[in-house]
This record gives sequence, structure tokens and C-alpha cells, in this order.
Amino acid sequence: MKDTTTSDTTNRLSTRHLVLIALMTAITCIFAPLSIPIPVSPVPISLTNLVLLISIYILGWKYATFSFLIYLLLGAVGLPVFSGFSGGLGKLAGPTGGYLIGFIFMTMIAGLFVDYFPNNRILIVIGMILATAVAYAFGTAWLAFQLDQSFIAALSIGVIPYLPGDTIKIIISIMIGPLLKSRLRNIPIGD
Repeated sequence: MKDTTTSDTTNRLSTRHLVLIALMTAITCIFAPLSIPIPVSPVPISLTNLVLLISIYILGWKYATFSFLIYLLLGAVGLPVFSGFSGGLGKLAGPTGGYLIGFIFMTMIAGLFVDYFPNNRILIVIGMILATAVAYAFGTAWLAFQLDQSFIAALSIGVIPYLPGDTIKIIISIMIGPLLKSRLRNIPIGD
């Protein structure tokens, strides 16, 4: 059987990578719409960032980012894959659009830490915190613009209520991510 783990050195995607990208995109499309609205904010509690943090373990930063971009494209064309089973360009332009764009950079930054420091959980956690802060910055800036509020006011409704949950998501991802990566490595897929 051909070893597909060394195919990163080529410029083409292996069948294994294509299957895993499609799988993680599908999982994002399933879990991201599941959201809980909270009364103090137009931003619901979502599982999107948890799925993204786990996907970087499975796909690496490049393919995880690619998978998320496919998800964004699916949502932009109207499929109901965004929070609350919504879709369309209006969602990207709405109050939560900045968070969706910020998740691109979150995936890249956290993924780089996972890829370059795979055995150092402390650095990975620091990378995930930094990446989450970048996503918060994009989301808060856009939320402030959309609601015509100060950045601090938007921070109080778009970030502060989510800090405990996002901390739990980081902990879950550093526990489950490596386990899924090792399990999926042993499953033969494609060529």
C-alpha cells in the first residue's frame, strides 16, 4: 500500500487529503449551525471554533484553512450552514460576519502552532489563545461597526460572555485533536 503521509512534499492533494478536507467541511457544516442565542448579544454560542480547532490537528493549518474557506463559500451561496441554520452573503455582512472572517486567521495561527510545536501543549494553548484573540478582534471590530458602538461596548457583548466557553473549547480540542489525528492516521483512505 502506498504511503500517503509523505505526499505533503508534492504539489497535488492526495485522495486521503481530499477525503479528510471534505469530511471536516461536512462536519463544520453539521455542527456550526447548532447555536444557542444569548439575550445580551446578537452573536450566538456556536461550535464552529471548536470544530476548527480540532480540524487543524487532523488536516494541518493549510488544509484546515482550505476546508473552512469551502465552508464559508457554501454558506455564502446560501446553504444554511451558518449559525442558526442561516446562509447567504447577508450573514457574512451581518453582525457575526467579522467572527466568520476572523476564524480564517484563527485557523491559520492556531494551526501553525499545532504544526510546528506538535509535542508542546503549552505553546499550542498559547497559539490557540492568540488565534482566538485575533478572531475576537475581527469580530468585535465588525460588530462595533454594525451596531454603531464603541469597540469596548462591542467587546462586552461579543467577547466577554464567550470567554468561559471558548476556554473549554480549547481544552477539549487539545484533548481530542491529537487522539483523532492518531486514529485517522491508521485508517487507510484512498490511494
